[in-house]
Amino acid sequence: MRIPRVRRLTRPASALLFALLPSVAAAQTAPSPPVVSLPEVEVTASPEPLAVPVPRSQVPAAVSTVTGQEVVRTGIPDALGALNQNVPGVSLQNAGGNPEEPQLTYHGFSASPLEGSQQGLAVYVNGVRFNQPFGDTVQWDLIPSIAISRMDIEGANPVFGLNALGGSLSVKLKNGFTFHGGDASLYGGSFAQVGGNAEWGWQSKDGHTSTYIAGNSMSEDGWRDEQTTRLNQFYGDLGWRSDSAEAHLSVTAARNSLDQPGTVPVDILNADRDAVFTGPNEFTNRYIQVAGNLNYDINDHTSLQALAYYTNLSQRVNNGNTPNFQQCTIAVAFLCEQDGVTPLTDRSGAPIPAFAGSGPYSELSLQGVDTNGYGTAIQANDTRKIWGRTNNLIVGASFDGGVSTFDGSTQAGGFDPASVLFVGPGITIDQADLSISPVRVTTTNGYYGVFANDIYELTKRLSLTLSGRFNSAQISLADQNGTALTGVHAFNHFNPGVGLTYKFGHGISAYVGYAVSNRAPTPAELSCASPTSPCSLANFFVGDPDLKQVIARTVEVGVRGDGTPFAGGKLNWAIDLYRTETQDDITFAPSALAGLDFFQNIGQTQRQGADVTANWVVGKVNVLVGYALTNATFRTPLLLDSPLNPAADAQGQEMVQPGAHLPGIPMHVGKLGLDWQVTPAWIVGARAIVYSGQVLYGDEANLTPNTGAYWLLTLNSSYQLAKHVQVFGLLENALNQKYAVYGTFSDVTSVPNVYAPNTTNTRSLSPGAPIAAYGGVKVTF
Repeated sequence: MRIPRVRRLTRPASALLFALLPSVAAAQTAPSPPVVSLPEVEVTASPEPLAVPVPRSQVPAAVSTVTGQEVVRTGIPDALGALNQNVPGVSLQNAGGNPEEPQLTYHGFSASPLEGSQQGLAVYVNGVRFNQPFGDTVQWDLIPSIAISRMDIEGANPVFGLNALGGSLSVKLKNGFTFHGGDASLYGGSFAQVGGNAEWGWQSKDGHTSTYIAGNSMSEDGWRDEQTTRLNQFYGDLGWRSDSAEAHLSVTAARNSLDQPGTVPVDILNADRDAVFTGPNEFTNRYIQVAGNLNYDINDHTSLQALAYYTNLSQRVNNGNTPNFQQCTIAVAFLCEQDGVTPLTDRSGAPIPAFAGSGPYSELSLQGVDTNGYGTAIQANDTRKIWGRTNNLIVGASFDGGVSTFDGSTQAGGFDPASVLFVGPGITIDQADLSISPVRVTTTNGYYGVFANDIYELTKRLSLTLSGRFNSAQISLADQNGTALTGVHAFNHFNPGVGLTYKFGHGISAYVGYAVSNRAPTPAELSCASPTSPCSLANFFVGDPDLKQVIARTVEVGVRGDGTPFAGGKLNWAIDLYRTETQDDITFAPSALAGLDFFQNIGQTQRQGADVTANWVVGKVNVLVGYALTNATFRTPLLLDSPLNPAADAQGQEMVQPGAHLPGIPMHVGKLGLDWQVTPAWIVGARAIVYSGQVLYGDEANLTPNTGAYWLLTLNSSYQLAKHVQVFGLLENALNQKYAVYGTFSDVTSVPNVYAPNTTNTRSLSPGAPIAAYGGVKVTF
């Protein structure tokens, strides 16, 4: 039969529509027999799934692509690790302490699984918006790395919709038209890790139908106390195509359990790096997504793409914390709030007895979020020439909705210093003033977008890109226990973009671009925006005033070369300079009450920097070099509460001056990689990453030392034992460096500890993993 015509589309008009349909370009097939080769670097921009990807030379922004081959380069699929090792502007932080749920930062903006993080990146998986409706969080553990075909990370572009302040990440999964055959792997190693994954792709002989399925299961006890990981992930795709159309139906499912030990005061870390401060810290995700998409070629110049999806996420968190209460100072038979005077009451209104006398006490936060997400999008693409010159126009509209129910309660209990865990009796706290009380709230999100994107070739070398998107966010909260949380919020904004690209020849091109983007406050942020009623995930939400939406304006210039001849090989390289000014940025700021925080607009912030990367392939050797400078600073003076910061003033406050660095963002990151095919059967590889230190959260004024610089070395090797059998090995943190991936301050006086019983140092870090070795076997069929 005739293969369906492939239409050359422009850069995606919306990340939501990137993955509408599987690519028929460059099929990724499980080799039979396996081919041992070095990965080639893709030099195309973000993929339109039914079209040949647009050359980077026509994209007026930084674009980096990580292929599925790079995701499985070490033998164990690792999507975020591949992004971290290959994209200079990417870095990973980890407040929770579980390796499956890090915070990804790009150009100073983050995509994080944790509420309270500034969500500044738009993430899409197969075209479906992956920022969760309740808090715009990104749950990385739901994505099966084994099923990834490619990932494209791009600088600021308004057509990516909400949250694309610093850019976007589009993840494309495999299907039976692009992946043929199958493979299965078993692996294990340090920290009692045992895992396995398998994938299989099939296409009918007539080319009309296809099937792809993939699964992954992994269990690890972790290197720290109270740190375990249990992953169970599935992805399946059914495809159909004719001469003029292609459609897919896919299902993604996950059932994961992650214990996150969190940060630990430094004196405890010095005594035992495996220790945790308080527990338990149990985190579970149950997820299913069903998505359908269609591409239809109306004629030789016009095509139509459409997408619809439904998702369900059920998340549960049990989090042990330092207490926000103590034995009453007068009525000593009862427990009181931190003031020692206001008694704690249970659900019946009765005062809670001081069942452990003077202590120690702790509290357990029980949280649940159940979200039903749904959405649809449609776009039309026209490639007819205008005035005799090539033109590529996309127009479309999208809707992303969600209904979430949040349940939360706080239990009072004792504290076991030996295990550092919460113990019973677990009495639910219900204060009449709602300062600590059970919460049940239903939120409804409606995100509407109308967009257009056009690339017009002014000459054969010079192209003009014009883009724009109107975003409308409608958010309502309905309190199920009363009326305090009930409210309706609306945010609207038009985001324009313009860019020029110029092709010099020999694969070298340059670009300049300007883009505006926005994000609306999330339901979680809107419900916790008052310094007089701060919250944490232990104290939940109260009714608060509106926050302002965040507006970002980005200027980006760069030059790059694709396939440039160099020293007997080929060189792909890029230099990107950017500056993003944000207005009404939102942060999770400390309150005057230790351990409690609230969301607030903080005026202007700025992220500016440079990314430099080069990938040289010569013979059987592949060399990767990258460097990123990210200067992320406050631009508006701020007076913030930070009662746990030892450098704060006598009132527990810090004065943030313009130019102070934003917390959690390393200013310098350097990356070096090497892959060498020693023999046709044997490959060795190495990756080294160097990080400068990060400012601690709670030290926005930059008054204390940062987390400290460090560098990590990872080694890997694989050997083809037989036609269909490969063995592989991986050594992470090969030099066993001691380092920290996140920092903040903790209240060390509220609970005792056996490691450093007299400590007063509130500095608290999340330690990085020590040396670890893994190995496995892969069979292809």
